[in-house]
Amino acid sequence: MFRGAITALITPFKNGALDEAALQSLVEWQIGEGVHGLVPVGTTGESPTLSHAEHERVVDLVVEAAAKRVPIIAGAGSNATAEAIAFTQHAEAAGADAVLHVTPYYNKPTQEGLFAHFEAIAQATALPIILYNIPGRSIVDMTPQTMGRLAQIDNIVGVKDATADMARVAQQAETCGADFIQLSGEDASAVDFNRAGGVGVISVCANVAPAMCAAMQQATLDGDFDTADALLAKLLPLMDALFCETSPSPVKYAMAKLGKCDEEIRLPMLPASRMARDKIDAALDGLSGALGL
Repeated sequence: MFRGAITALITPFKNGALDEAALQSLVEWQIGEGVHGLVPVGTTGESPTLSHAEHERVVDLVVEAAAKRVPIIAGAGSNATAEAIAFTQHAEAAGADAVLHVTPYYNKPTQEGLFAHFEAIAQATALPIILYNIPGRSIVDMTPQTMGRLAQIDNIVGVKDATADMARVAQQAETCGADFIQLSGEDASAVDFNRAGGVGVISVCANVAPAMCAAMQQATLDGDFDTADALLAKLLPLMDALFCETSPSPVKYAMAKLGKCDEEIRLPMLPASRMARDKIDAALDGLSGALGL
């Protein structure tokens, strides 16, 4: 159920508020372009700067617009376990299909603390839980051994792995079992991640090029890595441009260029710099035919 190209959705703003119409329009476009799932209110969705009410509203709007056509994996992570449980229970009530939970950031829990945090969340919901390991942002790194312990809990079903360490795929398969869902959190290495045993990606690039990202992921799932590699080669300039500055500033600019929403972003993030805009413009020009620009 959770595989292929799963878009880490941006959150559109207008005049400081959620742009609800633009958000639901994005969901419709993404599904029409063939993505395999959607993740609202992750880092790409600027969850750190959303109020709790806004966070929950985004989940409600995305679930409503998707209408069960693709799985919705709602971002629900927090470095406070009680808050993570509250977001999870809201997502469950809203009709999300799963939740994505980042390793607690800033307070640097031990491996035993990570286990206790995710165990408590799992006990508070019937939803499937996807762990999110991104030591570059959260500082803590969940070891394959800790993940293996968590995988024994029935509703902890997979991981979004943003370590960019291809060895982790085999290590986590060994500790968690072959059925544990491994999704890449890195666009540029997602094909190699699937080649190593992964089954998909939670993708920033899919905001901008959903059909191409979906086709690339489907090719990997079909075992057609020649096609996947060819699509990756075309997408790499865009992927590089989208991460030339801290995400989601570049992807917000790219989506504005496509006419999908305003570029507006919340402090402490700033709009993409001139350098980033030039790189994104060049990448979009190079894909103009494929993207129908």
